[in-house]
Amino acid sequence: MTNSEHTSVLITGATKGLGFEAARRLGERGWLIFLGSRDEARGREAAGKLAASGAAVVMVPLDVTSEQSVTDSVKLVRKHTDRLDVLINNAGTPGTAVPPADATADDLHAVYDTNVYGPVRVTHAYLPLLEAAANPRVVMVSSGGSSFAVVTDPAQPVSKVHELAYSSSKTALNMITVRYAQALPHIKFNLATPGEIANHTFAATDMNGHTGQLTVTEGTDSIVALATLDAGGPTGIFIDRLGPAPW
Repeated sequence: MTNSEHTSVLITGATKGLGFEAARRLGERGWLIFLGSRDEARGREAAGKLAASGAAVVMVPLDVTSEQSVTDSVKLVRKHTDRLDVLINNAGTPGTAVPPADATADDLHAVYDTNVYGPVRVTHAYLPLLEAAANPRVVMVSSGGSSFAVVTDPAQPVSKVHELAYSSSKTALNMITVRYAQALPHIKFNLATPGEIANHTFAATDMNGHTGQLTVTEGTDSIVALATLDAGGPTGIFIDRLGPAPW
């Protein structure tokens, strides 16, 4: 069976938090949701919740740190559609916030494997399906902590969080996304951060122990905005829910 009527989207790390909320919101629009989940049991549970609310959803076992898992996920998605309109690279890990003086290359590698190499693995594997869409879009979920302007601003809370892995991994993701955008202008590659940089706020999720001041719905505003860009929309931009984010 192939999909020819619904806008299709694959969301990695979509069993909870921002990924699940983005799936819920796009499902309400009538999109076909490919719900990526590293844990199959949690994936089936999340997909069941969306289906119960009327969404068209397919659970896709997907571990972004595994080449084989990514390859297998493409085979499954191809059974349901001959194209992919939108890819949302949402799966991420905060790491363990090891202080810079104590951080090792292994500490960074574990975070980069998910936050940097993961989006590259998934994007590379899904490019043929994206190329088949009329208006393909890739949304990379970044962070305000990726921004040099934010991290070097003493008024920003993240400037006082001393770690190497998470913030630098998201900075690397920013550069990768811009380079994709430049090299593949027929596909929109954009970055979203789930916060309000000007207001020093971020969305409450499991990753930050639900300490954020914004709701998870507010946190997905920037993600949904980029996922729903029309054919004349921009590429290579970085936004939060209020507008352009500083690099």
